[in-house]
Order: sequence, then structure tokens, then C-alpha cells
Amino acid sequence: MEYKKVTFKNKSGLDISGRMDLPADREPLAYALFAHCFTCTKNLKAIAHISRALTDRGLAVLRFDFTGLGESKGDFSETNFSSNIEDLVVAAEFMKEKFESPAILIGHSLGGAAMLHAGSRIGSTRAVVTIGAPADLAHLKQSLKDSRKKIEKDGQAEIAIGGKSFTVKKQFLDDLEKIEMQKAIRKLKKPLLILHSPVDEIVDPENAATIFKAAFHPKSFISLDNADHLVSNEADAMYIGSVIAAWAEKYVDMSEKRKWIEDPKDNRVLARIGQTLYRTDILANGHHLVADEPRSVGGGNLGPTPYDLLVSGFGACTCMTLRMYADRKKWPVESISVNLKHQKIHADECRSCETQSGKLDQIDLEIDIKGELDKDQKKRMLEIAQKCPVHRTLHSEMMTNTRLKESDE
Repeated sequence: MEYKKVTFKNKSGLDISGRMDLPADREPLAYALFAHCFTCTKNLKAIAHISRALTDRGLAVLRFDFTGLGESKGDFSETNFSSNIEDLVVAAEFMKEKFESPAILIGHSLGGAAMLHAGSRIGSTRAVVTIGAPADLAHLKQSLKDSRKKIEKDGQAEIAIGGKSFTVKKQFLDDLEKIEMQKAIRKLKKPLLILHSPVDEIVDPENAATIFKAAFHPKSFISLDNADHLVSNEADAMYIGSVIAAWAEKYVDMSEKRKWIEDPKDNRVLARIGQTLYRTDILANGHHLVADEPRSVGGGNLGPTPYDLLVSGFGACTCMTLRMYADRKKWPVESISVNLKHQKIHADECRSCETQSGKLDQIDLEIDIKGELDKDQKKRMLEIAQKCPVHRTLHSEMMTNTRLKESDE
């Protein structure tokens, strides 16, 4: 993941600090705008992990500190929910001017509630995502219950959240009273993905149900199982990012942007790696795949290994060959499964192999055929399995021609 530090002005002319996370060495497929939780900052670990998962899948993400928080200028006590929405609208305008308008809006907790409001005001919005978002702002009022009387009496009070002290003024509470969440959700009319944990102790899961009920189709819900409200577990955050990226492809056209990779007519497969460890993007006859290495050897475990892909092709070819044969014979085959295992073995363990020293590759296949076949038919299917094109390729003499592409200069 690459990134650029950015600064833009809010409605009052104050500097807002942000960070644009970008896919490494390629043009983003789409841009997303991320809104963090109440009193959080753009540097919250959960946001960083979610953003990394999104950039790994080709999306660019702008995350920033709301006015008065983190590295942004301004007085937090003078801000409120409405001003947060204004910050989001300004951020989208900044993206349009300097990068590209956001197609995907993502909000965590109170940031999710803000995105439900901002979505109808940001014209480029194609999809909206909420993570642990409240359906109304009663929970925020409830969290301020110990300070609320003091705020009502003195006009302000100090509150402690996450070990930090913040001043909340009466105008903040007054602003919350004006917010109509249900109206905003109905007005949104954009594809909506709702992610919420059933064990969220900060924002009750019933909020997700309320949002879902109020929203127009298309709408989707994903349970985050054992994730806490702040999504403190990296695996949960990475999962969220991967789900968002996959879901958004249905509603955000990314086909034109896939031109980051050359696709000449004589090349059916092209692989490309940048500076993101071992993650490799593959365009196979127009289909996008990702290969990687396990974390144990320094990779990110974002996709199958090269050997996994090789063995997968072998297994797929075996399945297809058997299916074609069974269909041609009109045999009652319901399904075919091929379990494969690749390993390196010592050459002296193979009596029939020409190689007598060092190691060689061994692939074990176990074929499971469901259907009413007799013994002779099963025997024939086993014979046919060993005639699949990839099987023949692996067992035949192979020639590869490797060259460096000449410089365009």
C-alpha cells in the first residue's frame, strides 16, 4: 500500500488532515471515502487494516480526521454531528478536485451514521457501507448521561473517552435532537451494505436491523460474529475490507480501470507484481486473480501460492475432462471432486522415475465420483482422468522461451 498525506479546508477554512491510501504501482479501480468513529482518528488500527485490505484489492481510500480531532485544526467543542457531515461533503469535493470522486462511502460507528446522511449529498456515491453504525443517536446521548446534567446546567462538560479528555457543549446535544436518522436512511436510495457484530456492546445489534428495515433495496447485511465494536482484531478488519471490495464490484463499474494491465491479443495470461511483498495480480484471459505466499515465509496470504494455482489447474482440468466424458457416455454422474496434494520427494523414493538423485515433484490425486456407476465404468473414469490435457502437459517434454521486453525508450 502506498499513501499520500493530504490537507484540505473545511467550511470554516480550517486545515483538515487526511491520508489517501493507494494501491501499489497501479491505477485505483475506484475511490472510497472513510469516516471514523466518535472522537476516533484516521489512524485507528481498525481503519488502517480495513484500508489495507481495500487497497490490496485495487481501491483507493481517503481517511481523515474530523475538525478538532487528530491532526486536523479546530476546536472539537465547537463541532457536532452536522459539522461532521459537512466535513464529509467537503472531503468528497476535495477528492473530485485532486483525485477522483468517491464512489464508495464507508463509515464506522458514528461515522457510519454520518455517511447515511452524506450519501444523498455526494453525487458520485454508488454504494454505502456502515460498520457498527447506530440507527439513531440515542446511544450517543446515553453515553453522555453522566455528563448531560452538567452540560445542561453549565453549558459544557469534560468527558473522557479512550483515555482522552474532550469538551462537549450544549450545542452538541441540541444538534443531536435535530437529526432525523430514519428520514436520512430512506432518502439515501443507494446500495447499502450493513456490517455489525452480534456481540457489539457499544451499539446494540438491533440498530443494524432498524437500518436494514428502513433502507430501500438493494441492501445487504453481514454479521461480524465475535468482533468488538472497535474491530480491534486485525483478522476481523481485514475480513471487513475484503467483503466490502467484493460487494462493491456489483455496484461500482471497475471494468475500464482494469486497463492497468496490458492485454494484447496474443497474451492469455499476464502476471504483475509491485512492491507489496509477494502479492501478484494475474489477468488470465480477462479474469482477475491474485497469488501470494503464506505469512510464514513473508507473504500476506492474500491468495493461493503459485504451486497452489498450478495444482488447481490440474484438478480443474481433471474434473472437466471427466465431466465431458461422462456426459458424452450419458452416465449418471452427479458430481466429481478431485483432492490434490503437491509435495517434493527424494528421487530415490520413486523406483519408476528416471531421475535418480535430488528431489522431484509429486502430485497425489484422489477422485470422488458421485453417481450410480458400476466397477467397469469407474475403472474407465480413472483411465480418462489421466488423459486430461494438463495431465499430459505435466508429463510431456516442455519448452519455455524467456526474454526481457525491450525498453520503450
